[in-house]
Amino acid sequence: MMTEKLFLTLVAPRVSEKTARIQSDLNQYTFEVAPGSTKMDVKAAVEAMFKVKVTAVQVLNTKGKTKAFRGRQGQRQGIRKAYVTLAKGQTIELGVKA
Repeated sequence: MMTEKLFLTLVAPRVSEKTARIQSDLNQYTFEVAPGSTKMDVKAAVEAMFKVKVTAVQVLNTKGKTKAFRGRQGQRQGIRKAYVTLAKGQTIELGVKA
């Protein structure tokens, strides 16, 4: 049961220009995580899935944007992101060149 929770913690990697820059400069990787996950859950999931040593995890919630659609106000869904710092010399291969 515990390993099932670890694999449900990480939803998807976040890939953008900003994440590529911090990946190369600071050895940090960004993931979208489950809404109820904690720093310890994220750390355990990354270490189990990618076989790397995690030194720090920063978690933040982002609010969804308010948008208008056909004259009605609506709100996009917010997400929870985690910035994961790896030990020196370790990398995660996400299939994207930085």
